[in-house]
Amino acid sequence: MTDTTLEQATAAASGAAATEQFRSKQRSAGIDADTKRVDTLVTELLTAAYDIIRRHKVTYAEYDVLKSWLIQVGEDGEWPLFLDVWLEHVVEEVANENREGSKGTIEGPYYVPDSPVLSAEATLPMREGEKGTPLLFQGQVTSVDGTPLAGAKVEIWHADSDGLYSQFAPNLPEWNLRGTVVADDTGHFRIHTIEPAPYQIPTDGSCGKLIAAAGWHAWRPAHLHLKVSAPGHRLITTQLYFKGGTHVSDDIASAVKPELILDPGPAANGNGREVTYDFVLDKA
Repeated sequence: MTDTTLEQATAAASGAAATEQFRSKQRSAGIDADTKRVDTLVTELLTAAYDIIRRHKVTYAEYDVLKSWLIQVGEDGEWPLFLDVWLEHVVEEVANENREGSKGTIEGPYYVPDSPVLSAEATLPMREGEKGTPLLFQGQVTSVDGTPLAGAKVEIWHADSDGLYSQFAPNLPEWNLRGTVVADDTGHFRIHTIEPAPYQIPTDGSCGKLIAAAGWHAWRPAHLHLKVSAPGHRLITTQLYFKGGTHVSDDIASAVKPELILDPGPAANGNGREVTYDFVLDKA
């Protein structure tokens, strides 16, 4: 893949797509704001900002740089990227602190609902000759009491071997490496796909400027995204990583947890690798 193609897949295109996906989700959410809650959260956020300004004696020149950068984040459509990379992991931690079942982690900006529905054993939609190591990802979905959850939905999406997501990068089929697998009567599923690659979050926009200015790296480790659900149970949103993978220990999004690291072995058919990972859902 050429540098030009990779550049086209970064801030401008992916930012616009992520922003539109988020706006679409919000239009259907129908959540009313509690004014007292808004007052508390915004007041404390501003108070924290005041404290930073006073403690570090922020200058007008630094303030103007911040102001310009904030404007540029909006113009680049990178607010979903910024918030999902640097804040979402704490929101997820608080939201799921009382779960008894499987661990969750951030959704990230690249989720698209209504992916193609597939049977309990399925191959994700992909291009002919899709590059990458074949991966069989299999497991069972149960309730916290051990009851198998027949017909549980396992939504899965991930980057390709170039680190690119369909619908957020050019020249990829609409549903490439995305699908909703319906578990069988015993809650089991078998998903044939390819191993994704680590990737840099977009660096040619305003988030990239922040990363460069702070001297950070922009890498996320290779991972599978999943949403697992069943009637009468709480949906779990998670990501699964690969043992020994690059940047598992220093993910820019701080989303890796020990319970979410896979350790695939050689596939039984001799083609690629396979791994078993079970999901346990809390009752609603």
